[in-house]
Amino acid sequence: MQRMKMDNPTPSFIEFAERVYPFLEFTPFHRTYYSVLEAYAEGRIKRLIVSVPPQHGKSVGATTLLPAYMLGLDPDMRIAIASYSGTLASKFNRRVQRILDSKEYGEIFPNTTIKQGTKPLGYIRTSDEVEIVGYKGELISVGREGSLTGNRVDCFILDDLYKDAMEAQSPVVRENCWEWYTSVVRTRMHNASRELIVFTRWHEEDLIGTLLRNEPCRELRSMADIDEAGSDEWLVLNFEALKSSAPTELDPRQEGEALWPEQQSVELLQSKRRLDPARFEAMYQGHPSSKEGFLYGDNFREYELLPRDIVTSACYTDTADAGDDYLCSIAYSVDTDGIIYVTDVVYSREPMEHTERLVAAMLSEAHTRKVYVESNNGGRGFARSLQRLLPKVKVEWFHQSGNKEARILSNSATVLHTIRMPKDWHLRWPEFYAHLTTYRRLFRANRHDDAPDALTGVVEREVRDVAGNRWQKVRFL
Repeated sequence: MQRMKMDNPTPSFIEFAERVYPFLEFTPFHRTYYSVLEAYAEGRIKRLIVSVPPQHGKSVGATTLLPAYMLGLDPDMRIAIASYSGTLASKFNRRVQRILDSKEYGEIFPNTTIKQGTKPLGYIRTSDEVEIVGYKGELISVGREGSLTGNRVDCFILDDLYKDAMEAQSPVVRENCWEWYTSVVRTRMHNASRELIVFTRWHEEDLIGTLLRNEPCRELRSMADIDEAGSDEWLVLNFEALKSSAPTELDPRQEGEALWPEQQSVELLQSKRRLDPARFEAMYQGHPSSKEGFLYGDNFREYELLPRDIVTSACYTDTADAGDDYLCSIAYSVDTDGIIYVTDVVYSREPMEHTERLVAAMLSEAHTRKVYVESNNGGRGFARSLQRLLPKVKVEWFHQSGNKEARILSNSATVLHTIRMPKDWHLRWPEFYAHLTTYRRLFRANRHDDAPDALTGVVEREVRDVAGNRWQKVRFL
């Protein structure tokens, strides 16, 4: 028997979640996430990709609460949930069914009911499939590579199609996943079908990476982007565990702020980054890369103590080009064999009035007497400010005219051969470490090139027979 309709207006997705799951904690991130999912539920978004770090509630929102909400909005909706295994997909299905059975759900959506026990007859209710009584709607669950023969699907929700890093690193598994997606998921769709892919990223060639390369995609930065997207465009939203991209309307955090600090603090996330920067960039930041494509990887040689035969000490500084770039200032010493020892680093996206004091403090502590500053993009003003703060230091600014990509790539072997990093550099400068060790040979695949650019500048300065005269000296201050 169907429940009686209520006169109350349909709640928002967040209000619905708070009613049926009153134990949930809603941070600003979760409210944004649920608002985007609500736009998807209402049909304003047709194709949506969301990458979320582990243990941040992505599946609760997208794969448990969302199907129940959509079936309440439209009991004729045919929804399929897919995951890396049929067991996990069935688990999501059972969770949705428990919500549909609840008193709270019945008060919100009285028309959306499912079979109770053996009644009514003629309706299906298993752990893999459940039908809405009196309507055409159903919820189907399937594991990766499972079959959906004969089923037309109005909405696909794909949640973590890779079990772990081992699966994601396997070319065979990735190819099988793509084959299943194109031959099963896409063939069950019709003109009005919707897709939601919600993942923790593992590999740059996972399903999300393949779609980003082969289909039109638009970064979702504000709710206005939803109405501007084309019908065939994917809207892509990536929530970084530690904010490193520029603030947006949907993610207004400042650099370095945690996504859910009450659950995973900045300190905890930084410790995870130090353990494995490449994996952290993939799983927690949503920026995966293949180790085979790294320019440097973890091949930097390290030192514990500086040698006694140091012949010169200096600093190379490259100021930030734009708001999303980093100032990179590298203090170093060179021995009689031409080996370069990095002794300190300032790597920051803070405003110039702040970074010039950080660099001055670093140089003062190290008793550095020579500083080279690229004059490009405000570097000349930075050099003058640095000279005022350190009148006894010789500050030289120069124009860098060489092609950045060519310089970084052609000097990469020399960088690894001549540069030495302190033993604890992954602890002292975690972002600098991460950006160097995960920097990719494919130049356009990198989000930040400030660290390798500055390190290349150090090598060009000190290894004359390799670098040649690629920079044009302007003047001493």
